[in-house]
Amino acid sequence: MSLLTPEELAALAAIDSPTVANAIERFKVRRRVDGYADRDLRCAFPHYGTMLGYAVTCTADSTTEGRADGAGLLGLWAALEAAPKPAVLVIKDVGPDPRKGCHIGEIMATTAKALGAVGCVSDGGLRDVKEVESLGGFQYFCPGFVVSHGQPVILDVNVPVEIHGLPIAPGALLHGDVNGLVDIPLSIAAEVADACQAVRVEEGALLELIKAPGFSVEKLRQWKLTH
Repeated sequence: MSLLTPEELAALAAIDSPTVANAIERFKVRRRVDGYADRDLRCAFPHYGTMLGYAVTCTADSTTEGRADGAGLLGLWAALEAAPKPAVLVIKDVGPDPRKGCHIGEIMATTAKALGAVGCVSDGGLRDVKEVESLGGFQYFCPGFVVSHGQPVILDVNVPVEIHGLPIAPGALLHGDVNGLVDIPLSIAAEVADACQAVRVEEGALLELIKAPGFSVEKLRQWKLTH
């Protein structure tokens, strides 16, 4: 896996996720309807801005009483410790009652952050919202919050998963903010920040046209003929 330089990561982290999604379209490396999570995956701490990191994936179950661990927490932490940084913990709920599933709280988040994670993405619930927010910079993406951790077990680590319509492979580069979560294909990741600047220039010109006195459908039609 080809990793980005710190400078390339910083450039991407300074850009909002919709602009990143628009820039990816220019490379035609996937269908325009692929590569992003659906609207049920929510950003818990919008004020932290962009989350950017390489995925460390696992499957988990917290709604089966007495289920035996698989890889276990130590296996997950070992994978996170060895992963490229910054990392994003991705937890796929495979339990029988995912609406009651809960996979990370204050202790898990504190441990993950200490091992280099900048956030957690899960289709199960998360908890200890205020405590995790107080950690500073550790982001949550989830469909909602659940008060109890139930009977949590970690099953498989570093396996392909799907979170709210977004397939995520181990090592995938994830970019998320208040607008949602998008996967940046590694094959073009080093070029996306520059493409984002091109998107901003083009959108800026269009907005300038729309806001100018005398805007009309005909002017918009002429603009589209040249862009």
